[in-house]
Amino acid sequence: MMRERTEAFRLSRSLQTHITSPLPPHLSPHALLLTHHFPMPAIEVAAGIIFRHGKLLITQRHADAHLGGLWEFPGGKREPNESFEECLVRELREELGIEVSIGPLIETVTQPYPEKTVHLQFYQCWWKEHEPRPLGCTALCWVTAAELTNYQFPAADAGLLERLVTNPDLWRCR
Repeated sequence: MMRERTEAFRLSRSLQTHITSPLPPHLSPHALLLTHHFPMPAIEVAAGIIFRHGKLLITQRHADAHLGGLWEFPGGKREPNESFEECLVRELREELGIEVSIGPLIETVTQPYPEKTVHLQFYQCWWKEHEPRPLGCTALCWVTAAELTNYQFPAADAGLLERLVTNPDLWRCR
């Protein structure tokens, strides 16, 4: 009986490496699957720190999305074989209808959440053309450094927010 339960549990090579002894009689194979933690791959995201006339563009996440209702720096998930810069240009066109000039990478953050890990790359950008529209977000606004503290952002943005509030050089036009 114990041998049959152990054999029935050989679902994949990765799972096999985590099972080193037969299952106790009270534990079903499904219980082990539900309680065993498997690391999830990181989601890669490019985000723009977009400036225009001394203000910074921020967007609000949809209420039903992960971290819904919080404000963020616009951007999105990187597609396979796409650079972070290409991702950012595509996402800003799709979600806001704008064109930007991509500048330097100013911050990289890896943020673990219970359901996923997010790897973010933040690029300094300058607005070039088209008025932004909330095509892929609930709302958007242009804010000053002093106004940033009036908005709630995800924990992953805390270090960057501190830099933006205390470092006026990041706000200077090229």
